[in-house]
Amino acid sequence: MQVNILEAKTNLSNLVKLVETGKEDHVIIARYGKPVEKIVLCNDVPVSKRVGVAKGKLKSPKDLDKYNCEVADMFGGSL
Repeated sequence: MQVNILEAKTNLSNLVKLVETGKEDHVIIARYGKPVEKIVLCNDVPVSKRVGVAKGKLKSPKDLDKYNCEVADMFGGSL
């Protein structure tokens, strides 16, 4: 897949995700139609899976959900 620099700037995170998920082998960034850079998956660098990154590092009070019903009532809902 080849994109121009403006499109790459606008959609960089989406382009990186395409490569990370394997939907594209690589993405070539072009200036005036001429390839200047290539985004590829680097197997030497571990990719962070952000879900659970703080697991076990934060503590919440045992009564965290104590007022859920009252708060829901304030917003016109119920649990």
